[in-house]
Amino acid sequence: MCLARCTFVVRSLVRQQRKNHHHYYRRNLELDSEEMTAYGPLFYTHRSGAMSGQHLADGAVDTSNSGNHSPVDIKSPTSIEKQHSYEQIDHAHFLANDIGTLYLNDRFSDVVLVVNGERFHAHRVVLASRSDYFRALLYGGLKESHQPEVEITEASVNSFKKLLEYIYSGRMNLSILKDEVILEIFSLSNLFGFTNLELSLCKYLRSNINVYNVCSMFAAARLYQHKELVTEALNFTDYHALEVLQSEAFLSLSSEALQEVLNRDSLYAYELDIFRAVCRWIKANQDDEDPEVKIKVLSAVRYPLMSLDELLSVVRESQLVSSDNILDAIQLRNTLPSHKLKFRGQLKPNLNIAHPSQGAQVMQGEMRSALLESDSSGHDHERGCTRHLINESDSGIMIKLGHPSIINYIKMQLWDKDLRSYSYYIEVSMDQHDWVRAIDHSNYYCRSTQRLWIHPRVVQYIRIVGTNNTVNKCFHAVSMEIMYNSEEMHLVDIEKGLVVPKYNVATMAMNAIVIDGVSRCRNSLLDGNSKDYDWDCGYTCHQLGSGCILVQLGQPYMLSSMRMLLWDCDDRYYSYYVEVSVNMWDWELIVDKSKELVRSWQLLQFNSRPVVFIRITGTYNSANEVFHCVHLEAPAQVPLDLNTVEVEQEISNLQVTKKINSNVSDEPESMETPPTTAAETSTAATDGLTV
Repeated sequence: MCLARCTFVVRSLVRQQRKNHHHYYRRNLELDSEEMTAYGPLFYTHRSGAMSGQHLADGAVDTSNSGNHSPVDIKSPTSIEKQHSYEQIDHAHFLANDIGTLYLNDRFSDVVLVVNGERFHAHRVVLASRSDYFRALLYGGLKESHQPEVEITEASVNSFKKLLEYIYSGRMNLSILKDEVILEIFSLSNLFGFTNLELSLCKYLRSNINVYNVCSMFAAARLYQHKELVTEALNFTDYHALEVLQSEAFLSLSSEALQEVLNRDSLYAYELDIFRAVCRWIKANQDDEDPEVKIKVLSAVRYPLMSLDELLSVVRESQLVSSDNILDAIQLRNTLPSHKLKFRGQLKPNLNIAHPSQGAQVMQGEMRSALLESDSSGHDHERGCTRHLINESDSGIMIKLGHPSIINYIKMQLWDKDLRSYSYYIEVSMDQHDWVRAIDHSNYYCRSTQRLWIHPRVVQYIRIVGTNNTVNKCFHAVSMEIMYNSEEMHLVDIEKGLVVPKYNVATMAMNAIVIDGVSRCRNSLLDGNSKDYDWDCGYTCHQLGSGCILVQLGQPYMLSSMRMLLWDCDDRYYSYYVEVSVNMWDWELIVDKSKELVRSWQLLQFNSRPVVFIRITGTYNSANEVFHCVHLEAPAQVPLDLNTVEVEQEISNLQVTKKINSNVSDEPESMETPPTTAAETSTAATDGLTV
């Protein structure tokens, strides 16, 4: 019986083993869905059959319809990926899990970290491999390198325990942690040199900022010099000023951090609320701060912005501000013009605040509703624009913003259905009584879209006054945007109230136009294309001895350089000069190359000056009687210290003068006119000017 039972057990085990082996073999032969899609329905047999699962995996497929069973080698993408996956073993997750099991495990532990009396078993090599701080502490020859226990004094038990878990596992679940714990771990990550953790925590904090943690976040970011987090915290404080000022967390700010917050023009709150918040802070910190600190903090309040009643009642009754300081504030308020006072205003970067959704409204001008909501493409004389008569008695178009706001950029579209030009100025105010002229284009010709930059300032009222229209006596504004533009401010400077651009403004996109000159396409000179030109197209020209090439920029710019490309499909040379103007009447010569022979690229430098009109006049062409210009840049878009004028040889002024003044023949010396074939002759517009 015992032998029979043993035999039964053995046979059962063998059958089960065969069953498992058969199941494993069948599973290995199954195709995944991608392979079934690639090869269609296939039938599998054992090795004795015509095809096996391994054959398929190797790409052997019978595509014959006539009984020829020669295989064709085809590697499917899935098979290739599988092959690579077999060659590359990636068990990093196993490694992370195995090391993670050592967290708080006394097995193999060779150091104990003590935090506020609580002991954490750890492993020197793990700590040192994860942090330069621990590497220096535990292997740098310090006394801790030989101590079985090392005390950590910079952290609380809870935050250090979470950090230690991150060291072993590389993971941290922030959703279950309180803000104060996250901020403390953020500080520890900086202290112990966990840069990746620090960056991740910074991103999390920026995306989860609120009234209750913004002050602590600002203090930590300021301490560890995280500029992005500092900026985010300050911007949030500006936008939620009153809530932050009234929060308990506000009282925990250091005096230096508090002054940094209060000194910002963008901390938009009533000055009385700011003063009351400072009083609360002084009361909460009076045991820790000396009298000098209290004076510095109080000096950050802008008392002249407060009303007389607020100064005499609330401020004086607090007994924190001397009577002399209160009297000085009253005197400044009564004697200084309002634009001299240091106002606070809302800061909403890159948002158009001249819109009804932001509380803006047009208070003066005809057809007021059009300016802030009109479609800039659908306007004419009678609709789609706000206007006013140009005369001394008309005070222009006035806009009131929803709140006092910090601005540095105004974008205004003028009526531009013809070639007319306008002159105007723009004033800003806080009270409608004291106006400051922020933009003065009253002596310049302007057209189409105006992109105007000013130094940042707090305003609530904007007034646009037209002074000239080259067609009639009416000023037309089609659309208006007003904002604090931080995205493009690096592209410009401001000099004498005018924009100094760092980009090319002689383009159609910047509303420049060619007023005079002949070309197949009116503005080919300004299309930005300096490569696609030939005998027939891609240039602007004029007849020597008559006419010129005249370009008008969209608005006045302060320029000190230009760059031109003269037509250079052969070896001809040119002479020319360039003049500029702001009003088409008064011209200044900025470049004179009428006594030189030049060709191809021309880099022009001159003293900085306002420019609206650019007049290029050719005086000589060694091939014919036409001057050709392919491309114009203002300012030059190359480094000015480079020699970008491409010439094939040096020609002295003496030689040039002799050549230009030579009257041996009507045709230029030593140069032949290009063949007058249909492919190489350009009839520019209807003037009959040829290359």
